Amino acid sequence: MSNLQGIFVKGAEAYGRLVEVFIDGHWWVVGDYLENVGKCTKRLGANAYPHLYGGSSMQSSFRGSSPERAGYATPTKEIEKRFNS
Repeated sequence: MSNLQGIFVKGAEAYGRLVEVFIDGHWWVVGDYLENVGKCTKRLGANAYPHLYGGSSMQSSFRGSSPERAGYATPTKEIEKRFNS
């Protein structure tokens, strides 16, 4: 401790580096948290209100669950014959 010159400045620099890393780390964590909350909120919103996010409405997504109604597939056999073959 014979050379005390600049001890205040060096202490302030060390404290400044510690605070900078502390604040930077917290901004990183908070930023990731907010990004994930935003993504989750958007996903939940798209599921709850699909017409707001460019999707189809819920009623039209439930239409066509039957191949005969939707027209995506046409049945080739009667239902009873499917289970008997």
